[in-house]
Amino acid sequence: MVTVLVFGLTLRDAVGETEFEIEAAESTTVRKLIESNYDRMGPLLQFLVNREVMIAVNKKVSSEDTVVKDGDILKFSHQGMTSYDGTRDIPI
Repeated sequence: MVTVLVFGLTLRDAVGETEFEIEAAESTTVRKLIESNYDRMGPLLQFLVNREVMIAVNKKVSSEDTVVKDGDILKFSHQGMTSYDGTRDIPI
């Protein structure tokens, strides 16, 4: 089981929960875990694509390509200003 924690009102409202567990029989990436549990985690994809979510796996800042496995803790936090990722809203 992977424990999923959702922080921020925007994400919580989209997902409908703040904490839940997802079955992870084998290692997978964060994105694949979301896609394979679309009924529960599907709304997170929109935020992932728009780079409006910060991901942490076991207290380490991570990405959608980070591998998660049984026993991990996966945290999603909404970031409203996309410039935090260092790639958007940069004046030319």
